[in-house]
Amino acid sequence: MPHEVLPPDPFADDPNDPAREFATLDEPSAEPMGPDERSELLADLSDLTVYQALLEPRGVRGIVVDCGECEQPHYHDWHLLRASLEQLLADGQMRPHEPAFDPDPERYVTWDYCRGFADGITATENAH
Repeated sequence: MPHEVLPPDPFADDPNDPAREFATLDEPSAEPMGPDERSELLADLSDLTVYQALLEPRGVRGIVVDCGECEQPHYHDWHLLRASLEQLLADGQMRPHEPAFDPDPERYVTWDYCRGFADGITATENAH
């Protein structure tokens, strides 16, 4: 989640922050993001903006992703997915987040669907 969305940390810049020791234990150090990964992530954020602009007015709430770990679909509202990708870009990792509450699977589409929909719109516009 972007820092401006979170409440301020009451221990920010406090050398005696009691959670400082725990933070280093809980989070594995992320490997620095390479330039190719960063470029792909920026492209994904750009694509996400286009997909949301095209599909949200049609009632699509976000993107569904099949999780390889739990083998369950994960439903991400547009703003949640954007915040997660921005956090990955800023911090090199995504923190856990609450899943969508009682999502209607009919209102979520896959990333591939988004790409195909956008390609179809572009092809139609270029044909006219």
